[in-house]
Amino acid sequence: MGFLARLVTLFGLVLLTHAGYSAHEHTVLISASAVTDIPQDIIIETLVAVLIVSVGLVLGAEKLKPVSWRDWAGEIEKEGGARNPYMPLEERYAFWDIRAKRKEFADWIRADDALLKQ
Repeated sequence: MGFLARLVTLFGLVLLTHAGYSAHEHTVLISASAVTDIPQDIIIETLVAVLIVSVGLVLGAEKLKPVSWRDWAGEIEKEGGARNPYMPLEERYAFWDIRAKRKEFADWIRADDALLKQ
C-alpha cells in the first residue's frame, strides 16, 4: 500500500470516527426531546467518509492477476495437491471420491464381463 493510499484511508477513518462521535453526541443531547433524527450533515459526513476509505483501500490494493481456472487446476494437479485449498474437504471422513469409485465400478464391470465370457 503506497503512502498516498494510506494517507487517504487514514483521513477517511478520522472522518468516519468524527461522524460516529457526532452522531453519539447528538443522540445524547437530544434524547430528552421527541425528535431523534440525525442531522443531514452527519449523514453526509458518514457517506463521504465511507467513500474516502473505500477509495483509499482500492488505491492501496495490489494489481489483480489474471486467473484461468484451467491453469490453476493444472498446477495443483502437477504438485500433487500440496496447494489445494480444498484438500481438507477431500480428506474428511466419508468423503466420496468420484474418480476412485468410477475406477472401482469399471474394474467390477470388467471382472463381471470376464467371468461371463468364460
